[in-house]
Amino acid sequence: MNQQRKLLTGNEAVAFGAYEAGARVAASYPGTPATEILETFARFPGVYAEWSVNEKVAFEVAYGASLAGARAFASMKHVGLNVASDSFISASYTGVNAGLVLVTADDPSLHSSQNEQDNRYFARLAKVPLLEPADSQEAKELMALAFDLSENFDTPILLRLTTRISHSYSPVRLEKRSIRNQKSYQKNPAKYLMVPANARKRHQIVEERLKKIKDFSENFEKNCLFQGKTDILIITSGVAFYQAKEVFSEHNFLKLSLTYPLPEKLIKKLALQFKEVWIIEELDPILEKEIK
Repeated sequence: MNQQRKLLTGNEAVAFGAYEAGARVAASYPGTPATEILETFARFPGVYAEWSVNEKVAFEVAYGASLAGARAFASMKHVGLNVASDSFISASYTGVNAGLVLVTADDPSLHSSQNEQDNRYFARLAKVPLLEPADSQEAKELMALAFDLSENFDTPILLRLTTRISHSYSPVRLEKRSIRNQKSYQKNPAKYLMVPANARKRHQIVEERLKKIKDFSENFEKNCLFQGKTDILIITSGVAFYQAKEVFSEHNFLKLSLTYPLPEKLIKKLALQFKEVWIIEELDPILEKEIK
């Protein structure tokens, strides 16, 4: 698979990104538009993949593997994160051992779901970084990068797809799997046992970590500026970037891939250079409110 190009959906690309990053364990509960992520990952050699009885269990399987020293991820549709939220938010306090990623596939326009909730709120609720790819190539790259960020900042990572990314095909460059030695398990009740006395101390660490990630976001290489010919700057993320670029190709674009925490200094600096700033996003005006 070294430097091979293949046409993949966003879901398939996420699985390839996890495999290339050395992930060993994955768990999920089936639900469109996320189902194919685990189906694809399960076909790789030398990995463990399971359908769990629900999304909370799926996340806890991945979380347990992370604590044991194996890179792991859980995947689910947007409403599934409601079920997994108890464990997910607590995992933000404890941090990780090996890299841990939760993939949420949101469903704008209700193609296959009972509601249209916007899971970008969960990143803010749990105080964990949020990555948003715009196509299959980015889905693979950001998924692989998420494991590094998880280990570097000792945090779970939330990677958000939407239906159009999950089920659309685009070319992806495949690379060799990164072979990693499994980390050893370290017994550490003060870090992993969230009784109130420990959780209070860990909450302080979560807030300090968020400041470090915010500083990191200012120079994150996947947040890209595309120069146009007008005095209008459009700030966007995910598939909305391509939809907006089709209509407003002459304008300038700041495409955010790390959308929480926001690179506030970068946005303020760029905003001063343009007459108008537009924000284009799917579902709730989250970026709009925070940028305002």
